[in-house]
Amino acid sequence: MSAAPVPQRIHRADDAITFSWTDDHEGVFPARALRLACQCASCCDELTGRLLLDEQTVPLDVGPVAVHLVGAYAVRVDWSDGHGTGIYTYEFLLAHCPCARCTAARGD
Repeated sequence: MSAAPVPQRIHRADDAITFSWTDDHEGVFPARALRLACQCASCCDELTGRLLLDEQTVPLDVGPVAVHLVGAYAVRVDWSDGHGTGIYTYEFLLAHCPCARCTAARGD
């Protein structure tokens, strides 16, 4: 099993986080969508995968305050709503990449 690629660049904006995997592959994740996709134990049941996070409690204008590298496999985001325990693995981010090429390949 090969490890997921590590992004070449990560850019935090007020309303999105951009992961540049290669020069021609960039995924721009809207901030609120990424916040709602948090897989931490507070947001998602660890055993069943059932969503625990009430979407209505996340502000529409939630944004990333800081992005921290977690080893060579993930990032952790501090969000403007005070949340900061979720880890987004590069494998997860690639599997949910919102770029046109990835969404077409997944049939989204």
